[in-house]
Amino acid sequence: MSTGVVSPTDGDLDEDSLQELFTWIDEIPLSRPKKSITRDFSDGVLVAEIVKNFLPKLVDIHNYSPANSLTQKLTNWSTLNRKVLTKHLNYTVSDNTINNIVNCKAGAIEHVLFVLRGKIEKHIARREAQELRKQQKVYDDFSPEGPVKDHTGFNTEEYYPNGRQFGKVARAQSYQDVSVDDQPNLRLILEEKEQALLASQETIQILQAKMRRLEHLLHLKDLRIDDLAKRLQSA
Repeated sequence: MSTGVVSPTDGDLDEDSLQELFTWIDEIPLSRPKKSITRDFSDGVLVAEIVKNFLPKLVDIHNYSPANSLTQKLTNWSTLNRKVLTKHLNYTVSDNTINNIVNCKAGAIEHVLFVLRGKIEKHIARREAQELRKQQKVYDDFSPEGPVKDHTGFNTEEYYPNGRQFGKVARAQSYQDVSVDDQPNLRLILEEKEQALLASQETIQILQAKMRRLEHLLHLKDLRIDDLAKRLQSA
């Protein structure tokens, strides 16, 4: 795993990586026209805007002032490093790299943006995976480990006292020991509950598949970033 610190000894990105990066940037609404990437991003403001576009809660854009002076540029980058990149994205741009960026050295900002894109995508994927886990926990309330409860107050534990394994809804057993003559609406209620259980199980399977896909994408992104870091170190 990479440390998240970008070295100043950056080699050139290959043409495909650059084109992919530029396409990604072109799709992001920014506050100033795109002219020269080395100058446009040198004060850190547009970098903050990129993060805010995808992760708005992480960035207070008022902390970053458009600047031509090196002093203000360095202040912007220091704030961005401390409050956003290191704190939330496990990513610290080194002082030497920042100096190269604020002095508009060719190639410096491209590497930072390339790695930043990967960090943003990983952060978003982790957040989505966490949301899926929360949703799965909600659907786990339908699990036979405990009674199924809803707004009607109906409790299936009364009719399934011994529980059952997940994904196995024993239809015959559900009704055999219940006197439908005594409770004419009971069969309908049980059928509705059974359908709810089946639907929840299907939803859980979908959520689990999404989680596995997100975890796979995170793994691929880690490999891509590590490979880039190794290439840059050997350049």
